[in-house]
Amino acid sequence: MSRARGTAVAIALLCAALAAAGCGLGPGAQVGGVELTVTREYGSVPMRAESVDDVTEADTVMRVLERHADIATRYGGGFVRSIDGVEESHDGGPFDWFFYVNGVESPVGAAEYDVRAGDRIWWDYRDWSATAHVPVVVGSWPAPLRGGYEGRAHPVALECMGGGTACSRVRSALAGAGVRISGGEPKGAIRVLVGPWSKVRSDPTAALIGRGPGESGVYAAFAPGPGGGPPRLRAFDEGGEEAGSLGPDAGLVAATRRYEGPPVWVVTGNDAAGVLAAAGALSAADLRDRYAVAVEGDRVQPLPVPGG
Repeated sequence: MSRARGTAVAIALLCAALAAAGCGLGPGAQVGGVELTVTREYGSVPMRAESVDDVTEADTVMRVLERHADIATRYGGGFVRSIDGVEESHDGGPFDWFFYVNGVESPVGAAEYDVRAGDRIWWDYRDWSATAHVPVVVGSWPAPLRGGYEGRAHPVALECMGGGTACSRVRSALAGAGVRISGGEPKGAIRVLVGPWSKVRSDPTAALIGRGPGESGVYAAFAPGPGGGPPRLRAFDEGGEEAGSLGPDAGLVAATRRYEGPPVWVVTGNDAAGVLAAAGALSAADLRDRYAVAVEGDRVQPLPVPGG
């Protein structure tokens, strides 16, 4: 066999071996599908929602987006300036594009975030005058509770803090969504706290919600009720201004994160009825593409409340 032919055979065998190993050359082997969602105004205006099946091991969040939407970038391609004609703006407030993977704000840019099969990628165009930092959202339910975040799985711990019947309802909703609840207090767990705000606020991470969107990224807070009575849930608009106090039996489903710690979900309310109402909103129908939700009876109010 000639040297040239031997080299060609060796290369062919190497390529076959790499392909069998799923490593491939060029764009890389396919790794499965992801969900791509594009919205405006805190998820209230849908623009694009599709399943993407052509994801490869070489893909990043940016590559997936640019294949499936018309985009413009800056800073050497590392920052998204516009998607499908909707461009960053400072007219009437700062508006930019932000993205989440499995409901968690990314610690790196879209061009650096490697995609994994099953990821839920959500781009949203929003006013960030109240805060540019919203660390966790509930709108990719059941992620990150199912499937984890930032490239790895995490245990999930359910903490019943006086939630009573609501805690049983949350447990059933998690199980129905395929979320496995761990026993004890596993390290690095995503925690789900269930109970009235008077008890949930004792948790250092959940307590951030009481300080408004600038601290927690949640456009709601609890404050003393009329005459110094039980706490009432107060909703905020996109600019971080109070948009009104909800009724005495209002509930809240939200999530936040302290520093780089695991996300903490809260299912809480003014009282037991509010917690139970919040527990009933743990579904894709009520949480899809929402940053957080307030609940009064059967009414689910996306947060923040639309301005104007």
